[in-house]
Amino acid sequence: MAATAAPGGGTPPVGAPGDGVPYAVELRGITKRFPGVVANRDIELRVRRGEVHAIVGENGAGKSTLMKTLYGMHRPDEGTILLDGRETTLRSPADAIAAGIGMVHQHFMLADNFTVLENIVLGSEPTKGGRLDRAEARRRIREISDRYALGLDPDELVENLGVGDRQRVEIAKVLYRGARTLILDEPTAVLVPQEVDELFGNLAELKREGLTVIFISHKLDEVRKVADSITVIRRGTTVGTADPRTTTSRQLAEMMVGSELPSPHTRTSTVREAAVLQLSGVSVASTDGGRPAVDDVALTVREGEVVGIAGVEGNGQAELVEAIMGLRSLAAGSVDFAGQDISTWSTRARREGGIGFIPEDRHRQGMLLEAPLWENRILGHQTRPPAVKGPFIDRKGARSDTERIMREYDVRAPGPDTLAHALSGGNQQKLIIGREMSSAPKLLIAAHPTRGVDVGAQSVIWELLKDARAEGMGILLISADLDELIGLSDTLHVMLRGRLVATLDPAALTPEELGGHMTGATDSAVGAA
Repeated sequence: MAATAAPGGGTPPVGAPGDGVPYAVELRGITKRFPGVVANRDIELRVRRGEVHAIVGENGAGKSTLMKTLYGMHRPDEGTILLDGRETTLRSPADAIAAGIGMVHQHFMLADNFTVLENIVLGSEPTKGGRLDRAEARRRIREISDRYALGLDPDELVENLGVGDRQRVEIAKVLYRGARTLILDEPTAVLVPQEVDELFGNLAELKREGLTVIFISHKLDEVRKVADSITVIRRGTTVGTADPRTTTSRQLAEMMVGSELPSPHTRTSTVREAAVLQLSGVSVASTDGGRPAVDDVALTVREGEVVGIAGVEGNGQAELVEAIMGLRSLAAGSVDFAGQDISTWSTRARREGGIGFIPEDRHRQGMLLEAPLWENRILGHQTRPPAVKGPFIDRKGARSDTERIMREYDVRAPGPDTLAHALSGGNQQKLIIGREMSSAPKLLIAAHPTRGVDVGAQSVIWELLKDARAEGMGILLISADLDELIGLSDTLHVMLRGRLVATLDPAALTPEELGGHMTGATDSAVGAA
Protein backbone atom coordinates (compact mmCIF):
# COMPACT_ATOMS: atom_id res chain seq x y z
CA MET A 1 0.00 0.00 0.00
CA ALA A 2 1.44 3.37 -0.98
CA ALA A 3 0.79 5.12 2.29
CA THR A 4 3.21 6.86 4.59
CA ALA A 5 3.39 8.02 8.13
CA ALA A 6 1.92 11.37 9.00
CA PRO A 7 3.85 14.35 7.59
CA GLY A 8 5.13 15.18 11.05
CA GLY A 9 6.89 11.79 11.09
CA GLY A 10 9.45 12.95 8.54
CA THR A 11 8.07 11.55 5.26
CA PRO A 12 6.88 14.31 2.91
CA PRO A 13 3.52 13.99 1.17
CA VAL A 14 3.28 12.92 -2.46
CA GLY A 15 4.53 15.59 -4.84
CA ALA A 16 6.19 17.79 -2.20
CA PRO A 17 7.99 20.74 -3.76
CA GLY A 18 11.72 20.71 -3.82
CA ASP A 19 14.55 23.24 -4.05
CA GLY A 20 13.09 25.32 -1.27
CA VAL A 21 9.78 25.99 -3.01
CA PRO A 22 7.21 26.57 -0.24
CA TYR A 23 3.93 24.73 0.08
CA ALA A 24 0.77 26.61 -0.88
CA VAL A 25 -0.72 25.52 2.46
CA GLU A 26 1.17 24.04 5.39
CA LEU A 27 -0.40 23.32 8.77
CA ARG A 28 1.90 22.43 11.65
CA GLY A 29 0.66 20.95 14.89
CA ILE A 30 -2.88 22.35 14.60
CA THR A 31 -4.98 21.64 17.69
CA LYS A 32 -8.54 22.89 18.20
CA ARG A 33 -10.61 22.22 21.32
CA PHE A 34 -14.29 22.74 22.02
CA PRO A 35 -16.08 22.12 25.33
CA GLY A 36 -15.99 18.39 25.95
CA VAL A 37 -14.13 17.46 22.76
CA VAL A 38 -10.77 17.87 21.02
CA ALA A 39 -11.78 18.29 17.37
CA ASN A 40 -8.23 18.48 15.98
CA ARG A 41 -5.09 17.21 17.68
CA ASP A 42 -1.59 17.96 16.37
CA ILE A 43 -2.68 17.99 12.71
CA GLU A 44 -0.02 18.13 10.02
CA LEU A 45 -0.97 19.00 6.43
CA ARG A 46 1.14 20.00 3.43
CA VAL A 47 -0.44 21.00 0.11
CA ARG A 48 1.62 21.75 -2.98
CA ARG A 49 0.78 24.76 -5.18
CA GLY A 50 -1.18 23.71 -8.26
CA GLU A 51 -2.32 20.29 -6.99
CA VAL A 52 -5.61 18.73 -6.00
CA HIS A 53 -5.09 17.49 -2.46
CA ALA A 54 -7.80 15.29 -0.96
CA ILE A 55 -8.59 15.04 2.74
CA VAL A 56 -10.51 11.93 3.77
CA GLY A 57 -11.79 10.64 7.08
CA GLU A 58 -14.97 9.63 8.83
CA ASN A 59 -17.59 12.20 9.76
CA GLY A 60 -16.54 13.59 13.10
CA ALA A 61 -12.87 12.96 12.27
CA GLY A 62 -12.22 16.71 12.27
CA LYS A 63 -11.96 17.51 8.54
CA SER A 64 -14.52 20.31 8.53
CA THR A 65 -13.14 21.83 11.72
CA LEU A 66 -9.67 21.84 10.17
CA MET A 67 -10.90 23.50 7.00
CA LYS A 68 -12.85 26.10 8.97
CA THR A 69 -9.62 26.87 10.79
CA LEU A 70 -7.86 27.34 7.46
CA TYR A 71 -10.74 29.55 6.32
CA GLY A 72 -10.50 31.76 9.42
CA MET A 73 -13.77 30.63 11.00
CA HIS A 74 -11.91 29.14 13.99
CA ARG A 75 -8.69 30.19 15.67
CA PRO A 76 -6.46 27.20 16.48
CA ASP A 77 -5.57 26.71 20.13
CA GLU A 78 -2.13 25.47 19.10
CA GLY A 79 -0.13 25.24 15.91
CA THR A 80 0.93 27.31 12.93
CA ILE A 81 -0.60 28.12 9.52
CA LEU A 82 1.73 28.89 6.66
CA LEU A 83 0.58 30.11 3.24
CA ASP A 84 3.22 30.07 0.51
CA GLY A 85 5.84 29.66 3.22
CA ARG A 86 4.75 32.67 5.29
CA GLU A 87 3.34 32.24 8.78
CA THR A 88 -0.18 33.64 8.74
CA THR A 89 -2.85 34.49 11.30
CA LEU A 90 -6.41 34.18 9.99
CA ARG A 91 -8.84 35.91 12.31
CA SER A 92 -11.88 35.71 10.01
CA PRO A 93 -13.05 34.49 6.60
CA ALA A 94 -12.33 38.01 5.34
CA ASP A 95 -8.66 37.45 6.21
CA ALA A 96 -8.73 34.10 4.40
CA ILE A 97 -10.33 35.61 1.29
CA ALA A 98 -7.77 38.41 1.30
CA ALA A 99 -5.07 35.71 1.49
CA GLY A 100 -6.54 33.99 -1.58
CA ILE A 101 -8.48 31.17 0.12
CA GLY A 102 -12.08 30.40 -0.82
CA MET A 103 -14.33 27.72 0.64
CA VAL A 104 -17.40 25.96 -0.72
CA HIS A 105 -19.14 24.57 2.34
CA GLN A 106 -20.89 21.21 2.50
CA HIS A 107 -23.98 23.02 3.77
CA PHE A 108 -24.68 25.99 1.58
CA MET A 109 -24.60 29.55 2.84
CA LEU A 110 -27.00 31.32 0.51
CA ALA A 111 -29.82 33.84 0.94
CA ASP A 112 -32.97 32.25 -0.52
CA ASN A 113 -34.65 35.59 -1.24
CA PHE A 114 -31.68 36.89 -3.27
CA THR A 115 -30.93 36.16 -6.91
CA VAL A 116 -27.96 34.14 -8.07
CA LEU A 117 -26.20 37.38 -9.00
CA GLU A 118 -26.87 38.99 -5.62
CA ASN A 119 -25.62 35.93 -3.74
CA ILE A 120 -22.43 35.70 -5.77
CA VAL A 121 -21.43 39.37 -5.48
CA LEU A 122 -22.54 39.82 -1.86
CA GLY A 123 -19.62 41.44 -0.07
CA SER A 124 -17.68 41.98 -3.31
CA GLU A 125 -20.11 44.14 -5.25
CA PRO A 126 -18.81 45.96 -8.33
CA THR A 127 -20.01 49.54 -8.21
CA LYS A 128 -20.56 52.36 -10.65
CA GLY A 129 -21.42 55.79 -9.39
CA GLY A 130 -21.78 54.42 -5.88
CA ARG A 131 -24.37 51.81 -6.90
CA LEU A 132 -24.21 48.12 -7.74
CA ASP A 133 -23.04 47.72 -11.34
CA ARG A 134 -25.37 44.89 -12.31
CA ALA A 135 -24.21 44.84 -15.90
CA GLU A 136 -20.60 44.26 -14.90
CA ALA A 137 -21.62 41.68 -12.28
CA ARG A 138 -23.78 39.85 -14.82
CA ARG A 139 -20.96 39.89 -17.38
CA ARG A 140 -18.43 38.42 -14.95
CA ILE A 141 -20.87 35.78 -13.66
CA ARG A 142 -21.81 34.66 -17.17
CA GLU A 143 -18.10 34.47 -18.03
CA ILE A 144 -17.43 32.25 -15.00
CA SER A 145 -20.54 30.17 -15.62
CA ASP A 146 -19.62 29.57 -19.26
CA ARG A 147 -15.96 28.90 -18.56
CA TYR A 148 -16.64 26.27 -15.90
CA ALA A 149 -19.92 24.93 -17.34
CA LEU A 150 -21.94 25.89 -14.27
CA GLY A 151 -25.11 26.69 -16.20
CA LEU A 152 -26.21 29.56 -13.95
CA ASP A 153 -28.91 32.15 -14.61
CA PRO A 154 -27.81 35.32 -12.76
CA ASP A 155 -31.40 36.52 -12.35
CA GLU A 156 -32.90 33.31 -10.90
CA LEU A 157 -34.01 33.42 -7.26
CA VAL A 158 -32.02 30.98 -5.15
CA GLU A 159 -35.18 29.76 -3.42
CA ASN A 160 -36.25 28.28 -6.77
CA LEU A 161 -33.03 26.30 -7.23
CA GLY A 162 -32.45 22.65 -6.46
CA VAL A 163 -29.56 21.40 -4.37
CA GLY A 164 -27.28 20.90 -7.39
CA ASP A 165 -27.75 24.43 -8.67
CA ARG A 166 -27.23 25.86 -5.19
CA GLN A 167 -23.88 24.13 -5.02
CA ARG A 168 -22.87 25.58 -8.37
CA VAL A 169 -23.74 29.06 -7.09
CA GLU A 170 -21.39 28.47 -4.15
CA ILE A 171 -18.61 27.39 -6.50
CA ALA A 172 -19.18 30.50 -8.62
CA LYS A 173 -18.93 32.70 -5.49
CA VAL A 174 -15.44 31.36 -4.82
CA LEU A 175 -14.32 31.74 -8.42
CA TYR A 176 -15.77 35.27 -8.59
CA ARG A 177 -13.52 36.34 -5.72
CA GLY A 178 -10.44 35.08 -7.54
CA ALA A 179 -9.33 32.57 -4.92
CA ARG A 180 -5.95 30.90 -5.55
CA THR A 181 -6.63 28.09 -3.07
CA LEU A 182 -10.11 26.52 -3.14
CA ILE A 183 -11.51 24.33 -0.37
CA LEU A 184 -14.30 22.13 -1.75
CA ASP A 185 -16.30 20.24 0.89
CA GLU A 186 -18.15 17.30 -0.71
CA PRO A 187 -18.54 19.04 -4.09
CA THR A 188 -19.82 15.97 -5.97
CA ALA A 189 -22.45 14.87 -3.45
CA VAL A 190 -25.37 15.87 -5.71
CA LEU A 191 -23.90 15.12 -9.13
CA VAL A 192 -24.47 12.22 -11.53
CA PRO A 193 -21.39 10.58 -13.12
CA GLN A 194 -21.45 12.74 -16.23
CA GLU A 195 -21.56 15.92 -14.12
CA VAL A 196 -18.76 14.61 -11.91
CA ASP A 197 -16.62 14.15 -15.00
CA GLU A 198 -17.39 17.75 -16.02
CA LEU A 199 -16.41 19.02 -12.57
CA PHE A 200 -13.17 17.06 -12.67
CA GLY A 201 -12.46 18.67 -16.03
CA ASN A 202 -13.00 22.04 -14.37
CA LEU A 203 -10.56 21.12 -11.60
CA ALA A 204 -7.98 20.15 -14.21
CA GLU A 205 -8.37 23.62 -15.76
CA LEU A 206 -7.91 25.23 -12.34
CA LYS A 207 -4.72 23.20 -11.89
CA ARG A 208 -3.41 24.28 -15.28
CA GLU A 209 -3.86 27.88 -14.20
CA GLY A 210 -1.83 27.21 -11.06
CA LEU A 211 -4.68 27.17 -8.58
CA THR A 212 -4.69 24.78 -5.63
CA VAL A 213 -7.70 22.68 -4.64
CA ILE A 214 -8.26 21.01 -1.29
CA PHE A 215 -10.94 18.41 -1.96
CA ILE A 216 -12.93 16.82 0.88
CA SER A 217 -14.99 13.81 -0.11
CA HIS A 218 -16.37 10.54 1.21
CA LYS A 219 -16.40 8.98 -2.26
CA LEU A 220 -13.04 7.26 -2.27
CA ASP A 221 -13.15 6.21 -5.92
CA GLU A 222 -13.60 9.87 -6.84
CA VAL A 223 -10.80 10.92 -4.54
CA ARG A 224 -8.44 8.48 -6.20
CA LYS A 225 -9.50 9.71 -9.63
CA VAL A 226 -9.10 13.44 -9.07
CA ALA A 227 -6.47 13.85 -6.34
CA ASP A 228 -2.72 14.21 -6.75
CA SER A 229 -2.19 13.33 -3.08
CA ILE A 230 -4.32 12.31 -0.11
CA THR A 231 -4.17 13.02 3.62
CA VAL A 232 -6.12 10.72 5.95
CA ILE A 233 -7.52 11.97 9.26
CA ARG A 234 -8.89 9.70 11.96
CA ARG A 235 -10.38 10.80 15.29
CA GLY A 236 -9.05 14.32 14.94
CA THR A 237 -5.44 13.60 14.02
CA THR A 238 -3.42 12.88 10.88
CA VAL A 239 -2.76 9.16 10.44
CA GLY A 240 -0.98 9.19 7.10
CA THR A 241 -0.74 10.21 3.47
CA ALA A 242 -1.41 8.10 0.40
CA ASP A 243 -0.63 8.08 -3.30
CA PRO A 244 -3.95 7.73 -5.19
CA ARG A 245 -2.18 6.11 -8.13
CA THR A 246 -1.20 3.05 -6.10
CA THR A 247 -3.68 2.96 -3.19
CA THR A 248 -7.06 1.23 -3.47
CA SER A 249 -10.34 2.57 -2.09
CA ARG A 250 -10.48 -0.37 0.30
CA GLN A 251 -7.03 0.45 1.63
CA LEU A 252 -8.04 4.08 2.14
CA ALA A 253 -11.14 2.94 4.01
CA GLU A 254 -8.98 0.80 6.27
CA MET A 255 -6.83 3.84 7.05
CA MET A 256 -9.95 5.84 7.82
CA VAL A 257 -11.83 3.39 10.04
CA GLY A 258 -9.40 0.58 10.76
CA SER A 259 -11.57 -2.30 9.56
CA GLU A 260 -13.20 -3.89 6.53
CA LEU A 261 -16.47 -2.34 5.43
CA PRO A 262 -19.59 -4.04 4.08
CA SER A 263 -20.97 -3.40 0.61
CA PRO A 264 -24.53 -2.47 -0.35
CA HIS A 265 -24.41 -5.22 -2.99
CA THR A 266 -25.64 -8.09 -0.83
CA ARG A 267 -28.96 -8.81 -2.47
CA THR A 268 -31.43 -11.12 -0.73
CA SER A 269 -35.06 -10.57 -1.66
CA THR A 270 -37.43 -9.89 1.23
CA VAL A 271 -40.30 -8.52 -0.86
CA ARG A 272 -43.79 -9.48 0.32
CA GLU A 273 -47.15 -9.24 -1.43
CA ALA A 274 -48.82 -6.51 0.65
CA ALA A 275 -48.40 -2.95 -0.67
CA VAL A 276 -47.56 -0.20 1.81
CA LEU A 277 -47.54 2.61 -0.76
CA GLN A 278 -49.39 2.87 -4.04
CA LEU A 279 -49.32 5.96 -6.25
CA SER A 280 -51.89 6.18 -9.04
CA GLY A 281 -51.63 8.90 -11.69
CA VAL A 282 -49.97 11.34 -9.28
CA SER A 283 -49.36 14.78 -10.76
CA VAL A 284 -48.06 17.91 -9.06
CA ALA A 285 -48.27 21.37 -10.60
CA SER A 286 -45.09 23.38 -11.09
CA THR A 287 -44.64 26.70 -9.32
CA ASP A 288 -44.12 28.60 -12.59
CA GLY A 289 -47.25 27.36 -14.32
CA GLY A 290 -45.27 25.36 -16.88
CA ARG A 291 -45.20 21.61 -17.38
CA PRO A 292 -46.12 19.62 -14.26
CA ALA A 293 -43.32 19.04 -11.74
CA VAL A 294 -44.66 15.48 -11.38
CA ASP A 295 -46.57 14.04 -14.32
CA ASP A 296 -48.83 10.96 -14.05
CA VAL A 297 -46.59 8.89 -11.78
CA ALA A 298 -47.67 5.37 -10.78
CA LEU A 299 -45.60 3.09 -8.58
CA THR A 300 -45.96 0.56 -5.77
CA VAL A 301 -43.80 -0.12 -2.72
CA ARG A 302 -44.44 -3.46 -0.99
CA GLU A 303 -43.55 -4.67 2.46
CA GLY A 304 -39.90 -5.64 2.61
CA GLU A 305 -39.09 -3.83 -0.64
CA VAL A 306 -36.73 -0.99 -1.49
CA VAL A 307 -37.97 0.95 -4.50
CA GLY A 308 -35.32 3.33 -5.82
CA ILE A 309 -35.84 6.48 -7.85
CA ALA A 310 -32.91 7.77 -9.88
CA GLY A 311 -32.79 11.10 -11.64
CA VAL A 312 -30.73 14.20 -12.20
CA GLU A 313 -31.55 16.82 -9.55
CA GLY A 314 -34.59 18.92 -10.45
CA ASN A 315 -36.56 16.32 -12.41
CA GLY A 316 -39.44 16.06 -9.95
CA GLN A 317 -38.03 13.79 -7.24
CA ALA A 318 -38.29 16.43 -4.51
CA GLU A 319 -41.85 17.36 -5.50
CA LEU A 320 -42.88 13.69 -5.56
CA VAL A 321 -41.54 13.18 -2.04
CA GLU A 322 -43.35 16.31 -0.82
CA ALA A 323 -46.60 15.05 -2.39
CA ILE A 324 -46.28 11.70 -0.61
CA MET A 325 -45.59 13.47 2.69
CA GLY A 326 -48.52 15.89 2.28
CA LEU A 327 -46.28 18.92 1.87
CA ARG A 328 -47.64 19.58 -1.64
CA SER A 329 -51.17 19.27 -2.97
CA LEU A 330 -51.92 16.82 -5.76
CA ALA A 331 -53.09 18.17 -9.10
CA ALA A 332 -54.33 14.68 -9.96
CA GLY A 333 -54.11 11.09 -8.80
CA SER A 334 -54.09 9.45 -5.39
CA VAL A 335 -51.74 8.27 -2.66
CA ASP A 336 -52.66 5.03 -0.90
CA PHE A 337 -50.87 3.96 2.28
CA ALA A 338 -51.42 0.49 3.74
CA GLY A 339 -54.73 0.19 1.86
CA GLN A 340 -56.08 3.66 2.73
CA ASP A 341 -56.38 6.71 0.50
CA ILE A 342 -54.40 9.36 2.37
CA SER A 343 -54.41 11.96 -0.42
CA THR A 344 -56.15 14.52 1.81
CA TRP A 345 -54.40 13.63 5.08
CA SER A 346 -52.20 16.21 6.78
CA THR A 347 -48.46 15.63 7.07
CA ARG A 348 -48.86 15.02 10.80
CA ALA A 349 -51.56 12.41 10.20
CA ARG A 350 -49.35 10.62 7.69
CA ARG A 351 -46.41 10.54 10.08
CA GLU A 352 -48.56 9.39 12.99
CA GLY A 353 -50.06 6.75 10.70
CA GLY A 354 -46.66 5.13 10.16
CA ILE A 355 -44.64 7.00 7.52
CA GLY A 356 -41.05 7.88 8.39
CA PHE A 357 -39.21 10.63 6.54
CA ILE A 358 -35.50 11.25 5.98
CA PRO A 359 -35.49 14.62 4.17
CA GLU A 360 -33.25 15.64 1.29
CA ASP A 361 -31.81 18.63 3.13
CA ARG A 362 -31.38 17.91 6.82
CA HIS A 363 -30.77 21.56 7.70
CA ARG A 364 -33.82 23.00 5.95
CA GLN A 365 -36.26 20.16 6.59
CA GLY A 366 -34.94 17.85 9.27
CA MET A 367 -33.37 19.75 12.14
CA LEU A 368 -33.36 22.85 14.32
CA LEU A 369 -29.66 23.65 14.34
CA GLU A 370 -29.83 25.98 17.33
CA ALA A 371 -31.79 23.44 19.41
CA PRO A 372 -30.31 20.62 21.53
CA LEU A 373 -30.27 17.07 20.26
CA TRP A 374 -33.12 15.95 22.50
CA GLU A 375 -35.43 18.56 20.97
CA ASN A 376 -34.39 17.42 17.51
CA ARG A 377 -35.15 13.85 18.59
CA ILE A 378 -38.82 14.71 19.10
CA LEU A 379 -39.32 16.77 15.92
CA GLY A 380 -42.24 15.28 14.03
CA HIS A 381 -42.88 12.87 16.90
CA GLN A 382 -43.90 15.33 19.60
CA THR A 383 -47.38 13.81 20.06
CA ARG A 384 -46.14 10.37 21.16
CA PRO A 385 -43.91 8.86 23.86
CA PRO A 386 -41.10 9.24 24.73
CA ALA A 387 -41.62 12.86 23.72
CA VAL A 388 -44.71 13.40 25.85
CA LYS A 389 -46.22 12.35 29.12
CA GLY A 390 -49.89 13.22 29.13
CA PRO A 391 -50.32 16.69 27.63
CA PHE A 392 -46.76 17.76 28.46
CA ILE A 393 -43.36 17.37 26.83
CA ASP A 394 -41.40 14.68 28.68
CA ARG A 395 -37.93 16.22 28.75
CA LYS A 396 -36.46 13.42 30.84
CA GLY A 397 -37.87 10.75 28.55
CA ALA A 398 -36.72 12.61 25.43
CA ARG A 399 -33.20 13.03 26.79
CA SER A 400 -33.01 9.37 27.79
CA ASP A 401 -34.18 8.21 24.36
CA THR A 402 -31.75 10.59 22.67
CA GLU A 403 -28.94 8.94 24.62
CA ARG A 404 -30.20 5.54 23.40
CA ILE A 405 -30.15 6.74 19.78
CA MET A 406 -26.65 8.13 20.27
CA ARG A 407 -25.46 4.74 21.51
CA GLU A 408 -27.26 2.57 18.95
CA TYR A 409 -26.56 4.76 15.92
CA ASP A 410 -23.07 5.93 16.92
CA VAL A 411 -23.98 9.62 17.10
CA ARG A 412 -20.79 11.21 18.37
CA ALA A 413 -21.58 14.14 20.64
CA PRO A 414 -20.97 15.05 24.30
CA GLY A 415 -24.62 14.51 25.26
CA PRO A 416 -28.32 15.12 24.50
CA ASP A 417 -28.06 18.81 25.39
CA THR A 418 -25.44 19.45 22.71
CA LEU A 419 -26.70 21.90 20.08
CA ALA A 420 -27.31 20.26 16.71
CA HIS A 421 -25.08 22.69 14.79
CA ALA A 422 -22.07 21.43 16.77
CA LEU A 423 -22.34 17.97 15.15
CA SER A 424 -20.71 16.95 11.89
CA GLY A 425 -23.00 16.30 8.93
CA GLY A 426 -22.73 12.54 9.33
CA ASN A 427 -23.63 12.62 13.00
CA GLN A 428 -26.60 14.88 12.27
CA GLN A 429 -27.75 12.39 9.64
CA LYS A 430 -27.40 9.41 11.99
CA LEU A 431 -29.50 11.24 14.59
CA ILE A 432 -32.26 11.83 12.02
CA ILE A 433 -32.20 8.21 10.88
CA GLY A 434 -32.27 6.99 14.48
CA ARG A 435 -35.23 9.27 15.17
CA GLU A 436 -37.19 8.02 12.18
CA MET A 437 -36.37 4.34 12.75
CA SER A 438 -37.36 4.60 16.41
CA SER A 439 -41.02 5.01 15.51
CA ALA A 440 -40.95 1.66 13.62
CA PRO A 441 -42.66 3.05 10.49
CA LYS A 442 -44.38 0.82 7.96
CA LEU A 443 -43.01 3.00 5.17
CA LEU A 444 -39.79 5.03 5.11
CA ILE A 445 -39.30 7.83 2.59
CA ALA A 446 -35.51 8.08 2.41
CA ALA A 447 -34.35 11.06 0.36
CA HIS A 448 -30.57 10.98 -0.04
CA PRO A 449 -30.03 9.15 3.28
CA THR A 450 -26.22 9.03 2.97
CA ARG A 451 -25.61 12.42 1.39
CA GLY A 452 -22.54 14.01 2.92
CA VAL A 453 -21.58 11.10 5.20
CA ASP A 454 -18.35 9.11 5.28
CA VAL A 455 -17.83 5.50 4.27
CA GLY A 456 -18.15 4.29 7.85
CA ALA A 457 -21.46 6.04 8.48
CA GLN A 458 -22.62 5.11 4.98
CA SER A 459 -22.09 1.42 5.64
CA VAL A 460 -23.95 1.70 8.96
CA ILE A 461 -26.92 3.36 7.21
CA TRP A 462 -26.92 0.73 4.45
CA GLU A 463 -27.08 -2.03 7.06
CA LEU A 464 -29.90 -0.25 8.92
CA LEU A 465 -31.95 0.04 5.71
CA LYS A 466 -31.34 -3.60 4.78
CA ASP A 467 -32.29 -4.75 8.30
CA ALA A 468 -35.47 -2.65 8.21
CA ARG A 469 -36.37 -4.08 4.81
CA ALA A 470 -35.82 -7.63 6.12
CA GLU A 471 -38.26 -6.91 8.95
CA GLY A 472 -40.95 -5.88 6.47
CA MET A 473 -40.55 -2.13 6.18
CA GLY A 474 -41.21 -0.65 2.74
CA ILE A 475 -38.65 1.92 1.64
CA LEU A 476 -38.83 4.52 -1.12
CA LEU A 477 -35.21 5.50 -1.78
CA ILE A 478 -34.25 8.67 -3.64
CA SER A 479 -30.52 9.09 -4.06
CA ALA A 480 -27.83 10.68 -6.20
CA ASP A 481 -25.44 7.86 -5.28
CA LEU A 482 -25.88 5.44 -8.16
CA ASP A 483 -24.00 2.61 -6.44
CA GLU A 484 -26.34 3.02 -3.49
CA LEU A 485 -29.42 2.88 -5.70
CA ILE A 486 -28.20 -0.16 -7.60
CA GLY A 487 -26.99 -1.95 -4.49
CA LEU A 488 -30.02 -1.42 -2.25
CA SER A 489 -33.01 -1.32 -4.60
CA ASP A 490 -35.25 -4.27 -5.41
CA THR A 491 -36.96 -2.20 -8.12
CA LEU A 492 -35.45 0.89 -9.72
CA HIS A 493 -37.31 3.65 -11.58
CA VAL A 494 -35.80 6.53 -13.54
CA MET A 495 -37.42 9.96 -13.30
CA LEU A 496 -36.96 12.48 -16.11
CA ARG A 497 -38.89 15.74 -16.53
CA GLY A 498 -41.43 14.68 -13.93
CA ARG A 499 -42.24 11.28 -15.41
CA LEU A 500 -41.08 7.74 -14.68
CA VAL A 501 -39.43 6.89 -17.99
CA ALA A 502 -37.86 3.50 -17.21
CA THR A 503 -38.11 0.61 -14.77
CA LEU A 504 -34.80 -1.24 -14.52
CA ASP A 505 -33.41 -4.38 -12.96
CA PRO A 506 -30.73 -3.27 -10.46
CA ALA A 507 -29.06 -6.68 -10.60
CA ALA A 508 -28.17 -6.18 -14.28
CA LEU A 509 -27.23 -2.51 -14.36
CA THR A 510 -24.06 -0.41 -14.21
CA PRO A 511 -23.82 3.16 -12.91
CA GLU A 512 -22.88 4.34 -16.41
CA GLU A 513 -26.00 2.72 -17.92
CA LEU A 514 -28.16 4.23 -15.21
CA GLY A 515 -26.61 7.65 -15.79
CA GLY A 516 -27.50 7.34 -19.48
CA HIS A 517 -31.17 6.77 -18.64
CA MET A 518 -31.15 9.67 -16.17
CA THR A 519 -29.90 12.17 -18.73
CA GLY A 520 -32.10 10.86 -21.54
CA ALA A 521 -29.06 9.70 -23.52
CA THR A 522 -30.27 6.08 -23.39
CA ASP A 523 -33.52 4.84 -24.90
CA SER A 524 -35.74 4.26 -21.87
CA ALA A 525 -37.06 1.06 -23.37
CA VAL A 526 -33.60 -0.49 -23.23
CA GLY A 527 -32.90 -2.48 -20.10
CA ALA A 528 -36.40 -2.06 -18.74
CA ALA A 529 -37.43 -4.71 -16.26
